[in-house]
Amino acid sequence: MGRGRAKAKQTKVARQLKYSAPNTDFDSLQRELSGGSDKSHDAWTDEQSWNTEDEWRRA
Repeated sequence: MGRGRAKAKQTKVARQLKYSAPNTDFDSLQRELSGGSDKSHDAWTDEQSWNTEDEWRRA
């Protein structure tokens, strides 16, 4: 008893997620999947890369 409202809320949220059409940037997705080198969209740069294996292990 008492689970009806929670289950109804979960069902409502699941239905919204299933049938919603999120705004997707397909051009950016295509660049990412094709291996394009658009640096403005890359969060990881060479300056942030691991310098040594020991530094990687300490992180």
